[in-house]
Amino acid sequence: MTPESYGRTKDGHAVSRYTLARGRLTVQILDYGGIVTRIEAPDRAGRIANVVLGAADLAGYEASDAHFGALIGRYANRIANGRFSLDGQVYDLPRNEGRNTMHGGPRGFDRAVWRVEAATGTALTLAHRSPDGDQGFPGTLDVRVTYSLSDDETLSIAYAAATDRPTILNLTNHSYFNLAGEGAGSVLDHAVTVAADAYLTVDESQIPTGERRSVAGTPFDFRVATALGACIRAADPQLIWGRGYDHTYVLRDPGTLRTVATAHDPSNGRHLAVATTAPGLQLYTANMLDGTVTGSGGGLYRAGDAVCFEAQGFPDAPNHSDFPSTTLRPGERFAALTTYRFTAR
Repeated sequence: MTPESYGRTKDGHAVSRYTLARGRLTVQILDYGGIVTRIEAPDRAGRIANVVLGAADLAGYEASDAHFGALIGRYANRIANGRFSLDGQVYDLPRNEGRNTMHGGPRGFDRAVWRVEAATGTALTLAHRSPDGDQGFPGTLDVRVTYSLSDDETLSIAYAAATDRPTILNLTNHSYFNLAGEGAGSVLDHAVTVAADAYLTVDESQIPTGERRSVAGTPFDFRVATALGACIRAADPQLIWGRGYDHTYVLRDPGTLRTVATAHDPSNGRHLAVATTAPGLQLYTANMLDGTVTGSGGGLYRAGDAVCFEAQGFPDAPNHSDFPSTTLRPGERFAALTTYRFTAR
């Protein structure tokens, strides 16, 4: 594979774009932040469109806090008050969302230029070493992420990591999906399923309260296909605080690869199935997009113009002893897999 130049970061690092293609699926990825900039998939009539949102150029990715398509770490989602305790030691992190730490801090993995370990026409492996103390996190952490395409038009993202000191780790990809096509407007008519019986309630700052609340009889029930917009305007404090859906679903059978969510655009038939080994799935309806970000297609993005399915561990898990552990210790190997299969119906 021959990469394309994608410019230089503000501090002078060269950035390249890699194109993977197999069957009718094409995916473009930057070594900056591991960002998925494009996913081209067919609709029921065979028409190809890019189905993820992105910035217009590298400067746009650097300037945005939306984390379009990026690898998120060391810790995806939120850590309350930018603080956690591990083995009796308290660690303070930079706070970049009010009093909380969000998506690994202001210089998370989405801001790093990753090392390319291997690249073919259907797979790309990126690696990154996060030094001890990076954004306040302990331990030198080596991370490897492989993107690959299979014959059934599936994009797989495999994560692996190891550390030399006890640390915490929560990795995800932050792609924004619009199955009508990038720049097509609202996704609130997308029919969505999430295979979960409960979700994590949050407080006003989007920090989990510790409660696993049943989805039954609430606007959070997507166990059968439901339009995203069907209940998003409900007068539920959880939706008010999140400005829409921005919540972690408690998935069944963690550790096994299983389908946990689907999305379907009834207008063109594109269908997305998300499978993962992770214990949680953050459903996010792009609530913070406010019409000030110019997208890759030249238009402005607004709230509800995409949906994210962020497969991950639970937010703020280090501060909740009954949440699935996100601690990684020397000699252990972190591994996770998430796949995105595109079909048309």
